[in-house]
Amino acid sequence: MTEDDNNTKIVQAILMLSQRLNVDVIAEGVETEQLFDRLLELGCEYGQGYYISKPQDSLSVTSILRERFKIPSEVNYFNQ
Repeated sequence: MTEDDNNTKIVQAILMLSQRLNVDVIAEGVETEQLFDRLLELGCEYGQGYYISKPQDSLSVTSILRERFKIPSEVNYFNQ
């Protein structure tokens, strides 16, 4: 995605519309640092793809979330 290509213009339009509607947008297929940085420049706050993380099973994700948000193991917000 470059500054003036059609893909960038589409992403910009989607982000502007989502901001007006107060709706979050998740970019899918973020696979390179360049794409990640460009999406951040455009104001995209959420993304998923191999650059961010390879697919994880539910136990791994639960562990990551517990560690990130300091959730004690005795608190069971997650279905396990």
